[in-house]
Amino acid sequence: MKSLIKVAVIALVLVAFVSCKKDSRPNYQFMPNMYESVGYETYSESDAFKNGKEGQLPVEGTIPRGHTPFDIDNTTEGYELAKATLTNKLDSTQVDFTRGKELYDIYCGICHGNKGDGQGNLVKREKILGIPSYDDVGRAITEGSVYHVIYYGKNAMGSYANQLNEEERWQVVAYVMKLKADLEK
Repeated sequence: MKSLIKVAVIALVLVAFVSCKKDSRPNYQFMPNMYESVGYETYSESDAFKNGKEGQLPVEGTIPRGHTPFDIDNTTEGYELAKATLTNKLDSTQVDFTRGKELYDIYCGICHGNKGDGQGNLVKREKILGIPSYDDVGRAITEGSVYHVIYYGKNAMGSYANQLNEEERWQVVAYVMKLKADLEK
């Protein structure tokens, strides 16, 4: 008898749950603002912020994910400082000349040439002139100077900081130094 009462109570509870659900109308929502938030246009006016605009700039000092700040300035003094003090962050086991060559061929070889002799396709076609060879006597490039030029650009060469992440820049630097050593033989 007791088990029959238990079964009846369980059946009654299940029927109560099933009978409360209607497919013809949505169920009751607790805190509907959580489900149906107010949409704002990005550049519309709003009282939510002090400047009256929805689109806000990041907080001063914000650093994007995956970005490491480069503490050397884009000045002649910064270039000389990088040339004298900056060394490759990758140790000998992390340097991959195959990867460095791929990146160099994509971004640098068109102007500097695949051998680093300053005879890339654009120079041969006379679209760009005055690209020096890596082994020119007056150049005396170092890992730091190459990294600084890749990061900020120099003269007619623009910055490649947006195209190459930090590790890729150091791979290219290692490959450029290899090309320089090969040219000086």
